[in-house]
Amino acid sequence: MVSQNVEVVSSTADRAKVAAALTVAMAGLVAFYVLAKQPMVVRVGALFLGMAGGIAIGWFSGPGQRLLAFVLDAWAETRRVVWPDRKETTQVTLVVFGFVLAMAVFLWIIDKSLEWVLYDLLLGWKK
Repeated sequence: MVSQNVEVVSSTADRAKVAAALTVAMAGLVAFYVLAKQPMVVRVGALFLGMAGGIAIGWFSGPGQRLLAFVLDAWAETRRVVWPDRKETTQVTLVVFGFVLAMAVFLWIIDKSLEWVLYDLLLGWKK
């Protein structure tokens, strides 16, 4: 795990690994379109192999290891979250819907009032 207070500097080898990973992944994507006349199984296989190869190469780079550590930390954090129960979720949802409905009615009243003042009183246009 990387400490939050430590600045991590990528080495040239890490940059080369990331560049190779991107190149292999892009090669898989290009192969998918270049092999347009081949069966779909071949095209999807080339795409899958390119993406899997890019991920495998990137996995062993410094940024790949930091990404893995971040994902594992984020997953552990979501397991520690206290999620609301069904009753609380329903209540909050109903409050939100009620507020949206109240705001819609309020804005409709303001819109119609301004329309009446502008068009009927000031301009004298009748509908």
